[in-house]
Amino acid sequence: MITSTETQGRPGFPKIWWVAIRPFALPASTMPVIFGTVLAVTIGEAGFDLFNFICALFGMAALHTGANLLNDVFDYKKELDARVNPVSGAIVRGWISTRQATVAAALFFAVGIALGIRLVDVVGMPILWLGVVGVGIGLLYSLGSVGLKYHALGDPAVFLNFGILGSLGAWTVQTGSHSFIPAVWAIPMSLLVMGILHANNWRDIKSDSDGGIRTAANLMGDRASQIYYGVLIFGPFAAVLALVGASWLLELGPRMPLTFLITLAALPLAFGLMKKGRARHNAANPLDFLALDGATAQLNLVFGLLCTGALGLHVLVGQLCS
Repeated sequence: MITSTETQGRPGFPKIWWVAIRPFALPASTMPVIFGTVLAVTIGEAGFDLFNFICALFGMAALHTGANLLNDVFDYKKELDARVNPVSGAIVRGWISTRQATVAAALFFAVGIALGIRLVDVVGMPILWLGVVGVGIGLLYSLGSVGLKYHALGDPAVFLNFGILGSLGAWTVQTGSHSFIPAVWAIPMSLLVMGILHANNWRDIKSDSDGGIRTAANLMGDRASQIYYGVLIFGPFAAVLALVGASWLLELGPRMPLTFLITLAALPLAFGLMKKGRARHNAANPLDFLALDGATAQLNLVFGLLCTGALGLHVLVGQLCS
């Protein structure tokens, strides 16, 4: 593992900002927007507005990137980031300064807010309150001493912002109104987003504890963190089965389509991640655990695509059977 920036050469501008922005993390925030949009069109029977979708998607990505950069700044200032992780750490590597990262974060937040204002102008008040809550959580996530992540509130923050609110916001953008459907049906994906964050915090238990901050991981400890991680990566599959079963057996409307069972195809990926987590102390490749957050993000992407595909498959089956 690289522990000093002195051993690394300085790459070109594109790679520096690729590492700083961490595009691999963006599916955590953009996938709920895609899912909520498709849900609004298929289940909510809304007309698809392409421009509104693009504004919502890029707005969410911009706000997520801004929050990540701000998080890097405060973690570095609190001396929580002292080592270079495989796919992140532009500040720790000495490639950009905290001032540059702060300016970039402000620009991304400005873009996200501007796109949000455009959606408020078109959709109205229903989307305004969701946007205010989302931006507020993003700013407070790591801001100074009140940062949510420093007080063991990071998990519920990402559960809301990059799961429930993302899906509900996308639905509202297309339909013009709120509904419980995108909020409830996005719970499985929201659990996986928590899994991404927990994988990061599980890896950083010692440095976070030494830095005097509290996360769910360091409050639980290493062993309980393994169990919690298992709940977060296997829970989404159980949640889908529960939602499908309850909506059909109890005749709750709208019924979650049986096509959502295709999400079970991602189960082998979850088992592979759990195996890497269990082998953290004697892994043949130490990077397996160090990069567990990135690998969990890949599971989140696959699971989200399967959920979205399930909606499309549901429409196709309905057309063939009609």
